[in-house]
Amino acid sequence: MVNEVHRVCERYHAAIELIGARWSGAILRAIFTDHHRYAQIKAAVPGLSDTMLAERLRRLEIEGLVERRVTPSIPVQVEYHLTRKGADLEEVMQAVVTWSHKWLPLPGQPVGEVLEAGVGGERD
Repeated sequence: MVNEVHRVCERYHAAIELIGARWSGAILRAIFTDHHRYAQIKAAVPGLSDTMLAERLRRLEIEGLVERRVTPSIPVQVEYHLTRKGADLEEVMQAVVTWSHKWLPLPGQPVGEVLEAGVGGERD
């Protein structure tokens, strides 16, 4: 049994692909930190295009992590909120934040500084 292969759990793999898709984690983090309107989410995630934000919000909505709420007014107001399924990711998201602060450098910070200190610096 030296060469026994243990396959990655399919549910685990699907979960990582869902929250790890480009921009998805950052969008979820923005919603977790009370950015609910489209413009607020876009402003909270530098470099995110309108097209990609719309696409990711649709995907997160289809997957049941986010719900789109429309308030009939002039102009119409649209907000995005976490569903129970999405809110259940809170501990996971916080664990990723904690891990990133410990192990990942800030832009422009040498990787060696993080590895030596074991701390990534500023907090979100």
